Amino acid sequence: MSQGERADGGEPQGLDQSAGFRSGILHGRRQGRRLREIPSALMRDRLPAFLIAPGLPLDADTLFGRPSADMRLEIGFGGGEHLVAEAERHPAVGFIGCEPFCNGVAGLLQQLEGRNWPNLRLHMGDAGEIVDRLPDASLSGVDLLYPDPWPKRRQRKRRFVSDANLARLARVMKSGSVLRFATDIDDYAGWTLARILASSTFAWHARAAVDWCEPWLGWTSTRYEQKAMREGRRPVYLTFERV
Repeated sequence: MSQGERADGGEPQGLDQSAGFRSGILHGRRQGRRLREIPSALMRDRLPAFLIAPGLPLDADTLFGRPSADMRLEIGFGGGEHLVAEAERHPAVGFIGCEPFCNGVAGLLQQLEGRNWPNLRLHMGDAGEIVDRLPDASLSGVDLLYPDPWPKRRQRKRRFVSDANLARLARVMKSGSVLRFATDIDDYAGWTLARILASSTFAWHARAAVDWCEPWLGWTSTRYEQKAMREGRRPVYLTFERV
């Protein structure tokens, strides 16, 4: 399955439902097959160094030990291929990755090869918990890549993209920063565009098919994208500016 929705928490409990998140409910599995010895050891020994501590303010000084002009968030990083590549490509940027799925987190840790990654922090749970702790206008970008589509009509309220969640993201994103959304599900692309076009805080500047049919510059494909292509589904890559 795709990754994004497992980390958003859908409608987590404990907050005003009209705000979009209710902490504590995660739609999707937390663990799939049992971890083998090496991934299990990585989760035990390496993961704590990357985890975001509960309760602390989430500014660049606290998270990364240094002021940073840029912080970016990836909601539901799945196997971590894209997040690791971006953190390596942009060492001056602080990256926050959210993913509750244990096997996905273990997969990311295997890619880190024992090196120090001072610009990478992880949250193994609901991304709403992190969004709500971030200061206003603190993010220079957000990636939501191949979120679970929840295709049945009764499931659509679980989709991450909603008016309320877009408002939450708008609060923590800098003016001029971008929300990048990739999906292989036509209905979810249309759903997302409808909400963006109705939004006063995000704009879609695409003018031609190349603006959504071609991946972003420097794009690192994910396992979910590769699966979609093998099954004959063509992804779209939508870029929305925080105005």
